[in-house]
Amino acid sequence: MADFFTRSFTPAATGFCGSRIDRADHMRRDPQAVAAARMHPGARWLPFDTLRPLLADGALLWIDRAQIPADALEVFLGLEDGAPRFAIALPARVTESLTSGNPAAEAQDARGAAMTLPADQAAIVAHGRSLIDWHQRHGFCANCGAPTNIAKAGYARACARDRGGCGAEHFPRTDPVVIMLAIDGDKCLLGRQPSFPARFMSALAGFVEPGESIEEAVRRELHEEAGIRTARVTYVASQPWPFPSSLMIGAFAEAVTTDIRLDEDELEEARWFTRAEVEAVLSGDGPFLTPPPMAIAWTLMKTWVDA
Repeated sequence: MADFFTRSFTPAATGFCGSRIDRADHMRRDPQAVAAARMHPGARWLPFDTLRPLLADGALLWIDRAQIPADALEVFLGLEDGAPRFAIALPARVTESLTSGNPAAEAQDARGAAMTLPADQAAIVAHGRSLIDWHQRHGFCANCGAPTNIAKAGYARACARDRGGCGAEHFPRTDPVVIMLAIDGDKCLLGRQPSFPARFMSALAGFVEPGESIEEAVRRELHEEAGIRTARVTYVASQPWPFPSSLMIGAFAEAVTTDIRLDEDELEEARWFTRAEVEAVLSGDGPFLTPPPMAIAWTLMKTWVDA
């Protein structure tokens, strides 16, 4: 049996990772370069309808400059094989026009899309969705309340001095979240929130709090939610989670106690499962339902089972 806390291991793949887009940071600070990118013959825009990406025939639906309205929110994603790529939030009228002209086109929930798209395309969805969502939530300055304008090709917002603002710059934030398996020999701890479907179990998770390390957050969350005390913590993998914009930090934690005491506001159930039970679930034939492979909870379980 592997001791994850004394030797290296290879984590399973995580969803929303593997984009082939070069984010081209050097271009974001150059308005002329971004304007030239918009006019590039290979420039394409990934449309979102209420944060749902548009797909056609199982792939991302990229549109060209002639199909985008002038007043739509857009962000520069970067370069794909030298061709500029943008994400854009489309008004409903434009989405209806696109889908009516292309029977194969449809707006899909980003989670559902990530379960069917190739990994590199799902990563682009995460990138574009997080940026657009952030802009739609941050139209006003947190310092003074004045309106903000999009800046740096979509990677910042600037408080509008010409409208009485303070001029502060605001940048897209990513919230760190720990997600972990407590391990006790040949068993791991899984739980279910009250909102989960019946029989659905997953790794425990929670936001990292101010003044707290990743390891401290792992130990605190396991104790708060399930009453489990843990010692050694080891990093497994991370995953962008664009709902709205988190970084999931996956870990294993060495259990030093095993008696479960639930925080019933957070968890409806928590149980220790054997490696054989988890392996059966990942194979589609087990005592509970598991998150899909695009979720880092699946990555943690798969890594633990395979080691």
